[in-house]
Amino acid sequence: MAVVVGAVLVAVLVLVVAGCGCVVWAERGGPRWARAAAAVTLGAGEVLRRLERGRRRERARRRRVTGGGDGD
Repeated sequence: MAVVVGAVLVAVLVLVVAGCGCVVWAERGGPRWARAAAAVTLGAGEVLRRLERGRRRERARRRRVTGGGDGD
């Protein structure tokens, strides 16, 4: 089980690094596929940013309603 989790984490890390490389390469006028990969990478980053923003708002709302704790 730990080996599978480790392999998944390594795969995610490789994808993140490759995506960042594509963003840099596309910024310098790379091939069309690199620009497409960069767009996907930037889009995924934006989705994650919005999800986290929503989670923060929900935690803040819970704190206001319950009077302090985060509800966990």
